[in-house]
Amino acid sequence: MQKLSERINRLAESATLAMARMSRELKAQGKDVIALSLGEPDFNTPEFIKDAAKDAINNNFSHYTPVAGLDELRISIANKFKRDNQLVFSKDEIVVSTGAKQSLANICLSILNPGDEVLLPCPYWVSYAEIIKLSEGIPVEIASSVEENFKVSPEDIENSISEKTKMFMFSSPCNPSGSVYTEKELRSIAKVFEKYPDIFIVSDEIYEHINFTNKHFSIGRIESIKDRVITVNGVSKGFAMTGWRVGFIGAPLWIAKACNKIQGQVTSATCAIAQKATEEAMKAEPKSVTNNMKNSFLNRRDLLLEKLNEINGVKCNIPDGAFYIFPDVSYFHGKTDGKIKINNSDDLCMYLLNSCYVALVSGAPFGNPECVRISYAASEEKLIEAVKRIKIQLQKLY
Repeated sequence: MQKLSERINRLAESATLAMARMSRELKAQGKDVIALSLGEPDFNTPEFIKDAAKDAINNNFSHYTPVAGLDELRISIANKFKRDNQLVFSKDEIVVSTGAKQSLANICLSILNPGDEVLLPCPYWVSYAEIIKLSEGIPVEIASSVEENFKVSPEDIENSISEKTKMFMFSSPCNPSGSVYTEKELRSIAKVFEKYPDIFIVSDEIYEHINFTNKHFSIGRIESIKDRVITVNGVSKGFAMTGWRVGFIGAPLWIAKACNKIQGQVTSATCAIAQKATEEAMKAEPKSVTNNMKNSFLNRRDLLLEKLNEINGVKCNIPDGAFYIFPDVSYFHGKTDGKIKINNSDDLCMYLLNSCYVALVSGAPFGNPECVRISYAASEEKLIEAVKRIKIQLQKLY
């Protein structure tokens, strides 16, 4: 008998990875699929980082490291936090993990008890809700819309707080909307949490270096709440190192120790060679590494927005960061091409994948079922062709 745990049966498959899997299957059949579903920079890891990894291999750096990461890496991360974010951490308040996704899981497993509520401003990254459920917590969505630039207000947050609220988790720049909370907005949000001293704030800043406003502000800088802010970051996005699998947190010592304890029983430390490469990345002045990539993404954003805005029924905000556009496509819900009815964004994504071989991700698992996520981590030629195909197929709906 094949009987899995209730835990795994409650867990949804990652929507982004599911669409990537379906895209690969169609490509294997010879279909010309344009995949705009995954959040992965289409750039190579910088040479100086690769050289550090090669040196580590040549120097036989192939043994276990401390669970929380090499001392020299954690020191370089603490220096990065101070230099780039004005956050002060000791090396013992840094825990390096196998990607920021594991960092988030460590945090939730360390802090949440069964039934604890976690506030999620919509839209949110697809894995947040599932990691919370896996930790026996309860995700509580705070609604937003394209008209509000996909941001929630302090009043929205306070109205969602209950006696069971344990955590507030958000990203800025946001995956999937690209929205960036300003310093003024974050200080207003912090004023709410000053009234609720038992609520933790998890700030996911993985897209820090792909910020078109050039004004990244870490909520952990705010003195009144900094002792319960956990800052999550990594090298996947800003340094084009998705496959290296290195994420990290800066947290109060007692939380860092708890995350270290959990990680020690699950994966232990991440790859030693990837750690040495990340150490070099952390030492670099960020703009010297990330500016070219950021500017390319900005040009693509503008191109994609121009093309999408030409399609009747597609409603976009202007993302200030990351590399996604998250248009409201609810205009097409309830329409049909005469054969297939589009009931929701899930249906729309499957319609586009099967009819014109463009892979997008439904907004439903991000908390906004009226939207779809489009990654512009692709060449301008592919983006133009993708929107051309999408426009043709959407015009068939009535």
